Amino acid sequence: MSYSMTDTASSRATLGSSLFSQRIFGMSLPMFAIALAVMVAAIATDTLPSGMIGALLVMMLLGELLGFIGDRLPIVKSYLGGGAILAIFGAAAMVYLEWLPTPVVDNVTSFMKGGGFLNFYIAALITGSILGMDSGVLVKVGSRYALPLLCAVLFSALFAVIVGAALSFSVQDAVVVIAMPILGGGMGAGAVPMSQIYQELLGQPASYYISILVPALALGNVFAIIIAGLLNGLANRFPGLSGNGQMMPGVEVEEQQRTPDIGKLGVGVIAALAFFTAGQILGAFIPLHPYALMIILVAALKVANVVPESINESAAQWFQFVARNWTFALLFGIGIAYTDLGQVIDAISVTYVLIVFAVVAGAAFGAGLVGKLVGFYPIESAITAGLCMANMGGTGDVAVLSAARRMSLMPFAQISSRLGGALILLISSVVVPLFFV
Repeated sequence: MSYSMTDTASSRATLGSSLFSQRIFGMSLPMFAIALAVMVAAIATDTLPSGMIGALLVMMLLGELLGFIGDRLPIVKSYLGGGAILAIFGAAAMVYLEWLPTPVVDNVTSFMKGGGFLNFYIAALITGSILGMDSGVLVKVGSRYALPLLCAVLFSALFAVIVGAALSFSVQDAVVVIAMPILGGGMGAGAVPMSQIYQELLGQPASYYISILVPALALGNVFAIIIAGLLNGLANRFPGLSGNGQMMPGVEVEEQQRTPDIGKLGVGVIAALAFFTAGQILGAFIPLHPYALMIILVAALKVANVVPESINESAAQWFQFVARNWTFALLFGIGIAYTDLGQVIDAISVTYVLIVFAVVAGAAFGAGLVGKLVGFYPIESAITAGLCMANMGGTGDVAVLSAARRMSLMPFAQISSRLGGALILLISSVVVPLFFV
């Protein structure tokens, strides 16, 4: 068979047309490449602006690029979380391999932590997802949620003990050193206060326990993201196990398509910031994490129907705007500021990895099994009440739900991370003396 010059030219034209039709973040590839070139030139000449401008430019462009690639890699997109996992661990690898200059890494880290971008993002998600939800859904789902949450903890500990015993690993260490920090609600709400509890009960300085707890937490977060992607693949293969983002049959969390209103977006920002601040105020008087108090406050006001519908709509629109435009940027920032690839690598041994995997798998299995018994879809219950107990708190919730393609479940994920994390701190203060004192 022979090809003419016309055929060759036609093939090249088709290829070129295909490339130009691809879009990243709503931009054509050439336009995105120009923006990327500007960023690279600024980094190379040390003229990248500091603060929010430089940090957000790097996070959005590189986050969207990694997300674009990850969502198109065959195995990665189907089973490992796609763009979400590549955005996080691609960023962490860039730091580990020193591909990003230190000033850029420091600026992004400062923006994520000191600048509060993570809190800004999660405040929008919590407020908008709850206020944009039907109040009947909150009542029906919330009343059944505690049992899968408790069983996630129980099965995590059980799986850790079984695997640890099979590998001649200390049962006490399997529970206290590995399972507890993984289930403890992240760094700030879990590992840090847990190290203080261990210091008071066991005598070593808190820094000693932090160095032990963090690898388990980091590796557990990795497995939670991976298992979330696998569960999404399982749901696609066996649709009967999943509500495709709904927690239970007959109760739908509808993600309404809203017409954007610039004025409402501004009101939504104020609503999110006000509720976040209210959670901080309550946290000064009530011994719970401010996120947990924020969830309780927003949910209580929503159920009581005291929030005007205009505010509900505005908060929901702001939530959709943030989720649509900044998710990959946030995930890239999580990889830079919160994911230490070196710690994950240092923690890797066959025994340690298997026990960490057992803890995360146990959480998903327990929550999925018992969730099914109380009327939830097992996939959604495993993801929210299970995996979102076993990740790195707010950062992990975003990553897990992105990997599972179920960002609408954020309110339930935050219940697991915040209220569940508080539960683990309480359990650790009781269990540690029984095992070690």
